[in-house]
Amino acid sequence: MSKTLKWILSAVALLVVVLGGLSAAIAVMTSDRSEGALDTDLHGVSVSSETTPAPAEPAEPSEPMADKVCWPAFGGDPLRSLARPHLDLGKPARKLVWTRKMGDLMEYPPTYCNGRLYVNLEHGETVAMDAETGRVLWTRRAEGLTASSPAIAGDRLIVSSHGGTVTAFRRSNGKRLWQLRADAAFESSPVAVGGIAYVGGDDGRLFAIDVRTGEPKWVYNLGGRISSSPSVVGAKVCITTYSGAVGCFHRTTGERIWVRYFKRDALRYDSFYASPSSDGSRLFTASRSGAVLALDGATGDDVWEASTGAWTYGTPAVADGRVFVGDLEGRVRAYRAADGSELWTTQVQGRVLGPTLVVGELVFFSTLEQDTFAARVTDGRIVWRLPMGKYAPGIATERRYYFSLNGRLAVFEGSRR
Repeated sequence: MSKTLKWILSAVALLVVVLGGLSAAIAVMTSDRSEGALDTDLHGVSVSSETTPAPAEPAEPSEPMADKVCWPAFGGDPLRSLARPHLDLGKPARKLVWTRKMGDLMEYPPTYCNGRLYVNLEHGETVAMDAETGRVLWTRRAEGLTASSPAIAGDRLIVSSHGGTVTAFRRSNGKRLWQLRADAAFESSPVAVGGIAYVGGDDGRLFAIDVRTGEPKWVYNLGGRISSSPSVVGAKVCITTYSGAVGCFHRTTGERIWVRYFKRDALRYDSFYASPSSDGSRLFTASRSGAVLALDGATGDDVWEASTGAWTYGTPAVADGRVFVGDLEGRVRAYRAADGSELWTTQVQGRVLGPTLVVGELVFFSTLEQDTFAARVTDGRIVWRLPMGKYAPGIATERRYYFSLNGRLAVFEGSRR
């Protein structure tokens, strides 16, 4: 074969490859992704009820002195707002109330109600604790990792696991009441409203589960991995996916209200680890590539878009007309919720992977380098630092901060109390 012929054949082969790649790129740019559908087959889903005798009732927790308002799920409320702007705790006091080493990582913060804390440890243990003293009341183990916060639903605690289970325990003594199994890992933190618990699976299905029986009320298949936690906004439940989707569905029927897909660039779809948070009318979320989105909750239409310019995983906190987002380059930003104007940026040494938390006039965040900070919500100035912490900083009640510090729970009174 002559050199000229070899050159021609090589050029033709290269041209075929280029044209094939161009065709694929055009197909990606022009194709519309499926909006999904209700799953009526429920393949791989089963529910079992517990019939064994209840374990002995543990000693009652100490009577809480205040803290009448619960923190029932990740985010503190069904909106996943991650905010208690009305609290006036001030900075955490210097003296600890109590601290307990949990012996395992807490990727997500605890939940709280009626003097009890509930926390999931990474390797599958759920622990109920006396919030006044830190005494352990009961523990239960899941069949997989539990990288989530448990959800309080009346007298029940709903726990999701990477082992493919969603389980209801009796809050008072940890008795297992029912368990749903699916062919999917559940990384999503559940939320319960009106007797229904909502949780997402990594097979792309969003589950609405009867809190009383564990039976699915409806299941919607979006077709893309769900690692985020659903938010309930009025009559809607909303979710984000790793395949670039943000969508809202009727809370009682699962009927699709709207679904949108977002692109990182001309050739690639974006992906979301952050959950959607809400102020009651708008949804706020951040994509892994750093796009900060504000969408109309009723229609999904754009309200505004900004960019962190860095990888972003943490769910935004929303409070008093501001949205707070951290990124993996150590920056925390505050945006005006109405129009997306950047109000301030604060830079710290480290990477902010987890969500922000607003308590009164302070916004808290933790770094992967195990520091926890508080900045002023008005201007971003750092006013408090604790050389401990990782992932989500924690929660707050009327009297106290409960910080989840990389395997240690640490409890502080507010300095103004």
